[in-house]
Amino acid sequence: YEAGDILVRAGITNVAPNDSSGKVFTDYMSRGTTDMEVGVDSDTQLGLNLVYFYDQHWAVEVLAATPFSHDIELMKGGALNGPLAEVSHLPPTVSALYFFNGSDESFQPYAGVGINYTTFFEEEFNSTRTTQGFSDLKLDDSWGLAAQLGFDYQLNERWLINASVRYIDISTTATFKLGGENSSVDVDIDPIVTSLMVGYKF
Repeated sequence: YEAGDILVRAGITNVAPNDSSGKVFTDYMSRGTTDMEVGVDSDTQLGLNLVYFYDQHWAVEVLAATPFSHDIELMKGGALNGPLAEVSHLPPTVSALYFFNGSDESFQPYAGVGINYTTFFEEEFNSTRTTQGFSDLKLDDSWGLAAQLGFDYQLNERWLINASVRYIDISTTATFKLGGENSSVDVDIDPIVTSLMVGYKF
């Protein structure tokens, strides 16, 4: 790669949460902090990114994707265990990349660090939970660090295949109502994000 090169990549991206839940707190019936926790499942969508090279080693990357949708499950709640809600999010990430140019010009490994902003939307409890008195779900947006390893493999002068794996620090607080009373739970989502893409160099 040379200064001024631009890469456009597109392909499948999987977000696999490495989640850690706090305890559900609720004012319902003055229960306070309960033993209940939540879990988040994975999702795969179309991933997109744009890379601009400052020189043969350094580049800046912008990661985007179609919205990811995750099911949320209630755990450690005894009879209340099971599917809880669904939420969508977008995790745009800006990273600085360093390319390790080796003897094989076709194989271009790199490492990167960056900043992620995750915004949540379309937070909804399922119909069973709304019947049980759950309502008004809202997840706070998140800022966090991101780190990644990846490589480009040049098929020819313009086309390439890309593979990458990254860790993103995503933490949020979910607030909701239970029986009309204020409730909340803190969740560290911290997903491992893997991508397999096809790219074109301009």
